[in-house]
Amino acid sequence: MTRAGSSNATAPVDITTMLQTAARLIDADGRPVEPAPDAATADELTELMRGQLQLLMDEVEQMMGQQAGDSVRRYCAAACIGEARRKLSAEATPRYGGHIGYARRLARVLRALCEHYTEMDAAEGDEGQTM
Repeated sequence: MTRAGSSNATAPVDITTMLQTAARLIDADGRPVEPAPDAATADELTELMRGQLQLLMDEVEQMMGQQAGDSVRRYCAAACIGEARRKLSAEATPRYGGHIGYARRLARVLRALCEHYTEMDAAEGDEGQTM
């Protein structure tokens, strides 16, 4: 998928929906939302966030290509993508909260990646403006 404004434009990602998905598990500060969803709902949210993360990682990687090579914004986004990949390759384990704990970890990295997307999207818009 490519960003709006590029040569192969598609609709931008739905950050609002992604943040709403994460908000079912964690608050804006990353703390668990109580009551926790039941196991079936946690599994559904996990699968949804896995797909959202895959989509968002691709989008943020494309946006990183437009950042300067030594950009702090680019470096931080790359670190977040690496963390998202590690979370996606992990599995739920009883030691770290089982399915709910795993879903919450995905929610935290999804929120972080949404923030990087939003920051880079805003910076991209600012660069197109003149004073």
